[in-house]
Amino acid sequence: MEHRPGLDPAVAEIRRAVRECLAGIDGPVLVGLSGGADSLALAAAVAFEAPKAGVRASATVIDHGLQSGSAQVAARGLPVWEDPHNLDRRYLRVRVRQDVMPVLEAELGPGVAEALARTSDQLREDAAAFADMIDETIEDIVEHAEAGIAVSVPALAANPPAIRNRIIRHVVASEFGASLTRAQTLEVARLVTDWHGQGPIALPGCQASRSGTRLTFTAP
Repeated sequence: MEHRPGLDPAVAEIRRAVRECLAGIDGPVLVGLSGGADSLALAAAVAFEAPKAGVRASATVIDHGLQSGSAQVAARGLPVWEDPHNLDRRYLRVRVRQDVMPVLEAELGPGVAEALARTSDQLREDAAAFADMIDETIEDIVEHAEAGIAVSVPALAANPPAIRNRIIRHVVASEFGASLTRAQTLEVARLVTDWHGQGPIALPGCQASRSGTRLTFTAP
């Protein structure tokens, strides 16, 4: 009887993860493919699992033209392409991988990378939960104002700081396409929790001001 080699555990794991992600998807799936080992492994797993799940899948490669020979790379069966940028110390991610992580492992013990990955997963889950809460909350406390948008001060004050600050950042990002720093966010939040008649606060793309029980964001 012919002996078939067992499936590599790494291949089995990525196929399992892809299978879980594809469950319940009824539309097409597009895999962003860089040519590196990680994205090739993902593309291969999707190609294996998608037909069994009845999902139409494809992959796309975008040649940004950042390196010589990139057009040839963009044109890759399955041979893995090693991105030279992954060894270029001009990039922060390379210095973190080559310098910072070994020091953390040496000083704090093995498993630091795995711990950081777990923390990242937990934070991603928390962020998704916060996003859902904000989407539900914001419909009841936001109204359009002249040249901007207004938020109920009592409603903002009733929320814990984590929700209040996220609502402030969400309003500015969605209405004016700008991102607030934490310092800017806290300054706006003080118009809600520590208001003594302060005037408008200049922000990226807008300004925030309080009038009575309304916190209004308007274009400058």
